[in-house]
This record gives sequence, structure tokens and C-alpha cells, in this order.
Amino acid sequence: MKQNKEPIFRFLLLGRSLSDSMAEEQTVSLVDVLEENEELEEEASAVLAGSDSDLCSYPQGYVKRQALYACSTCTPKGGEPAGVCLACSYKCHEGHELFELYTKRNFRCDCGNRKFTELQCKLFPEKDELNTQNKYSQNFFGVYCTCSRPYPDPDDQVEDEMIQCVVCEDWLHGRHLGVVVPDGVELQEMICESCMNNNSFLWTYTAHLSVPGATVEVKEEPNTNVPKEEEKGDDVMEPSCKRSREEAEPGCRLKELQEIGQKRVQSGAVFWPSAWRSKLCSCNTCKERLSTAGLSFLLDESDTVLAYENKGKSSEQRHQGPDPLMSALDNLNRVQQLEIIHGYNDMKTELKDFLQRFAAEGKVVTSEDIRQFFEQQQSRKRRRDDGRFYSP
Repeated sequence: MKQNKEPIFRFLLLGRSLSDSMAEEQTVSLVDVLEENEELEEEASAVLAGSDSDLCSYPQGYVKRQALYACSTCTPKGGEPAGVCLACSYKCHEGHELFELYTKRNFRCDCGNRKFTELQCKLFPEKDELNTQNKYSQNFFGVYCTCSRPYPDPDDQVEDEMIQCVVCEDWLHGRHLGVVVPDGVELQEMICESCMNNNSFLWTYTAHLSVPGATVEVKEEPNTNVPKEEEKGDDVMEPSCKRSREEAEPGCRLKELQEIGQKRVQSGAVFWPSAWRSKLCSCNTCKERLSTAGLSFLLDESDTVLAYENKGKSSEQRHQGPDPLMSALDNLNRVQQLEIIHGYNDMKTELKDFLQRFAAEGKVVTSEDIRQFFEQQQSRKRRRDDGRFYSP
């Protein structure tokens, strides 16, 4: 999860789209390729578009959700964990070794505070010494999952997807979740087994709200071993505090589900469908329980990563004008489009070889590196004179 600069990532996506399309159909139109690539670009930029790439997010306080990075150069393993916002990753940590943390909730940018002994934030240096409400995990040192391994992991040859727990926000390998990953996981939320066990009342919801098929449902049998004197009869009085609570909140959904008795095996991660949060009980007692557990965000559907990404996509679409490349293609003939496809693929291959050198040495690619690459491309183009001319 090392940082990828957005323009580089977009170009590589375009190259992959071109290559795949040409492999499938040699006569594919470049317009079709670019239209397909738009979807890839949209997904790749959703995380970054939801955050400001120019201004440090610190003045906003503890941001509800934002893209975050950890700088191994400034805060190496063994020190204090720290996170920096998108803008600071560009302006203050360019050329550093960065770990991409995707998004985190309720986090305030640490860049330049007490944890950074040799760096001052260039965008907003007037920061408190510490952000006491920030929560940190092993992710801030570049390791993930219950296996505590980096991602990508050079020693792991197994292809596997990483899925983020919505509670602890750690990333886990699909094979380490203890359940079969269901279809359509990109539209679902996952809570890992550890977080489920730490908040055991959530297991009550699983048989009724979670994605079916991940684990086996069982019917809870009534307890027949309760001593007779403990059985409740019409003449048995319950404690007044419990009775008054039930009278005040007769519509507690969690209590209703507990009385039904149906539950799932309490093992493995749990996947939840979209809008499942809206079905959680929000009575005063349950709100207090969630607040005590630090889970009040589960009642907020706008807290989800999907909501954040959709907001980022909408924001980018509002700021984008007509695509000049797509407009220019309308004026090109078939031969010109095919020549451009070949040109893109040649440049894609050269760029891939160029970037692989950085990957082999464990270096982060900077904007200066990319600028030099394209200057070399322009120089080669000027020296190349093969006599080809095009006419519309």
C-alpha cells in the first residue's frame, strides 16, 4: 500500500485498458477504450477526490473521513505512529517512503507536530503537539491483517484481496477472515471476528441483517435447565430499574431480536449489505451502548467508505470539464486512432520498465522523475524521423 501519485496511476490504468482491449479485439476503437478507462479512473480517484490535495486538513479538526498516509521516513517503526493528510503527503513528504492507509475516520493531520522531530509542516505549521483523539494501529507502520504483513508482500505469492474492517479499520486478507468472502463485496461492509467478539451484542444482529451464506445459521434452543424457582411467572416481579427501562423503550429492536432467539455461529468475520446500518436499533439504551463501545458511527450511514467515495466522485465530476482527448478523437480517422493506440502501448511499456526500477530499489516515484521520463520521450521523438505523415 505504498503511495501512488494520481496522474501516474491514471496513466497506468489507461495503458492496461489499451493492452487488454487490443488483446481481445485488434480493431477496437480508441474511443471505446477511453470510455472503458473512465470507469477505472473514477474508481482510482474516488478516494483522493474526497480529500483536498492542496490544503492541510488540520484546521478542519478531526475530519469525519479522509485519505491518510504514514511516513516511514519521518516516523519509522519503533517510534510513535503518525498520519498525514493527502496535501501534506504531496507537499511535505515528497520523496519519502509513504504507506497508503486508504481512509480513516475522525482523524486530524499530525504532519509537523511533536512526533516529527526533524520536519515542519509547510502548509499549516501551527499545530498542537499531539492530536489526542487520533486512533492508531499497526497500519501506520505498513503492516496489515492478523498476519501483520506488509502489502504488497514480496514473500507472499498467493493472490488475495484485502478487505477493510469498518470498526478497527485494519485491512485483512480474504483468506484470513475465517469465512468465505461473498459476491459483491465492494458494496458491502465487513466487521472482523475480533471486533465482533469485542462487541458481542453485534452477534444478535447477524442472523437477521448480515449477508447470508457466510456462516451457518442455528436456532437457539430454550434453556430447559433453569431451576423452577427462577422461571418467570405472572406473579414474579422484575427489578424496578429493568421494568422501567422496558416500559420507556418498548420498541427496542435489539431486544426483539434477542427474544426471537435465532443466531449465527459466532465465528469468523461478518459481512453486511448496504443500508444495514439503518436497521440497527437507535433507542436510547442502544445509543448509549454504542457510544460506550465507541461505535456511534454505526448509526451514521454517511460514515461509510462508499458514501465518502460517492462524494468524491460527485465532487470531481462537478470540477471536470469536457475531456479534450475524447473531443479530439472525434476528428481523427480510423488509421490515426490505431496509430495512437500503438503509440500509447509503446509508451506504456517504456513507462512500466521505468517504474519497475524504482520498485526494485524500494523508492517512491516523484513528479520530477515522471517529468524527466517524458522529457526523454520528447527528445526521442524529435530525433526520430521515419517519414510518416497523416492526412484526414
